[in-house]
Amino acid sequence: MANLVVHFEIHASEPQRLVDFYTSLFDWRFTQFGDYPYWMIETGEEAIGNVDARPGLGINGGLTQREGPAPTADAPVKGCNIVVGVDDADAIFARAVELGAIEAVPLEDTEGVGRTASLIDPDGNVFGIISPVMSDGTRAM
Repeated sequence: MANLVVHFEIHASEPQRLVDFYTSLFDWRFTQFGDYPYWMIETGEEAIGNVDARPGLGINGGLTQREGPAPTADAPVKGCNIVVGVDDADAIFARAVELGAIEAVPLEDTEGVGRTASLIDPDGNVFGIISPVMSDGTRAM
């Protein structure tokens, strides 16, 4: 397993707010690591790190207490941007906005890639979504 991304972390000023956001949006499961302000994130049954997972289908991560102020709206991205594979980009995008996210890059179709968008979660973190299904119902890949 060389050079694979196997874990991600989201920093949160108010951890419970983002636990609720990502649970409602993607059905991720969060488990607090002891008494520490750190939560393990299980993104799905086929993610790397789960017992019966097939490698390459996804990864799990963590959510940690932010050390310092949240990024301002006009700040450059500081940290890594995660992209989440979804079945219906339009529905997830709408649900994210309903849950408090802000559009960073609008939904768009890209041949050979899929339907993508970027959002800013309620704590100022950028994340992307991608679906292989284009707006006209055809598959990009």
